[in-house]
Amino acid sequence: TVCVLYLFLGQAVTKVGFEEKTKLGIAEGRGGRRGPENVWGSAFTGVLCAAAAAQGSEFLGLSSNVWLLGYVASLATKLADTFASEIGKAYGKTTFLITSLKPVPRGTEGAISLEGTVASVIGGFLLSIYAYGVVGLVATLEGVGVATFAAFGGTMIESLIGATLQEKEGFDWMSNEVVNFFNTLIGAAIAIGLGVFVLGM
Repeated sequence: TVCVLYLFLGQAVTKVGFEEKTKLGIAEGRGGRRGPENVWGSAFTGVLCAAAAAQGSEFLGLSSNVWLLGYVASLATKLADTFASEIGKAYGKTTFLITSLKPVPRGTEGAISLEGTVASVIGGFLLSIYAYGVVGLVATLEGVGVATFAAFGGTMIESLIGATLQEKEGFDWMSNEVVNFFNTLIGAAIAIGLGVFVLGM
């Protein structure tokens, strides 16, 4: 059900201000519907973490709870990124390039805004607290904090990748799907690292 919530909230936030985003030419394609290519970039890290958690109480020296935290964080990271992007494009009053803080148009790769940044934290938290309170994939409230922080960190790093590498010469292979994969991988890695070294999982 975590995946269902992720898909529902992601689709819902994509529709926010959709007409305005369409007029500006920065709306998600296909009327906001995600295609198969979006799935692997957004979900591959989660699949790996879930598969690792399913191996038993421990896999590669990490407990199943740590792998589950990584799984939740990977989805929370992508949802946080979607919230940041879609709310920022719809309501961002001033958008800055993350590397230079120079004002840029909404929808620019690597751009951030206050509205989008706040939305990213909300998106990551919503999925993380659901994973804790409803389905029990996250064992503690501290884990919720870790997953939310990891989602925010992954989203900021994704913006940095977008600003410095995406659409740059020599990085034609850096598609949105590849960036999404790195985004979720980084979020999961942050959560796993904090789970082990801070929470002692």
